[in-house]
Amino acid sequence: MRNSMAATEACKVIVYGGKGALGSACVQYFRAKNWVTADVGELLGEGKVDAILCVAGGWAGGSAKAKTLYKNADLMWKQSVWTSTICSHLATKHLREGGLLTLAGAKAALGPTAGYIGYGMAKAAVHQLCQSLSGADSGLPPGSAAIAILPVTLDTPMNRKFMPDGDVTSWTPLEYITELFYKWTTGDDRPPSGTLMQLVTAGGKTEATPVL
Repeated sequence: MRNSMAATEACKVIVYGGKGALGSACVQYFRAKNWVTADVGELLGEGKVDAILCVAGGWAGGSAKAKTLYKNADLMWKQSVWTSTICSHLATKHLREGGLLTLAGAKAALGPTAGYIGYGMAKAAVHQLCQSLSGADSGLPPGSAAIAILPVTLDTPMNRKFMPDGDVTSWTPLEYITELFYKWTTGDDRPPSGTLMQLVTAGGKTEATPVL
């Protein structure tokens, strides 16, 4: 990216969902790199940002016969689809040419999610949105890229609390994702726009592979 400008101009990033575990990790990581982070409510006027990271989301279970199906499906739509839609629209106005937009998908949503239908539908919609944003008429700035990460389970304090017997060696560390975002933002090995990037962790080692 603009490495030659780093010494004279502060890079800027918007983290949407910065109060969650992954969002907080992103804010801390980019601040440590001397980037300027901004809440969506404190946008930059006519200024442009180098990256917009949508890390908002959540999880809710329920099959098609669950009494909470409608409630959970609506919640998942708001937490995943609406947030991704908002960030996509922000990108058309505030992302610089060649910038990065990331969305939060899920590897599970690549297939059936019978026990958590609302979640699966919402994340599948995020995947479709990401791929649509790679089109010439998507409205994103020239040269920019929309990339969705598709993790399985993130290593967060809440997951450790509610899954105390879980195999944490198969959970993706937040640090891995923040470093991946930084690398893509600076133009290092950034995948093509529209890429759905699976994050699979096994034995404490994480690999990022695109969905083909």
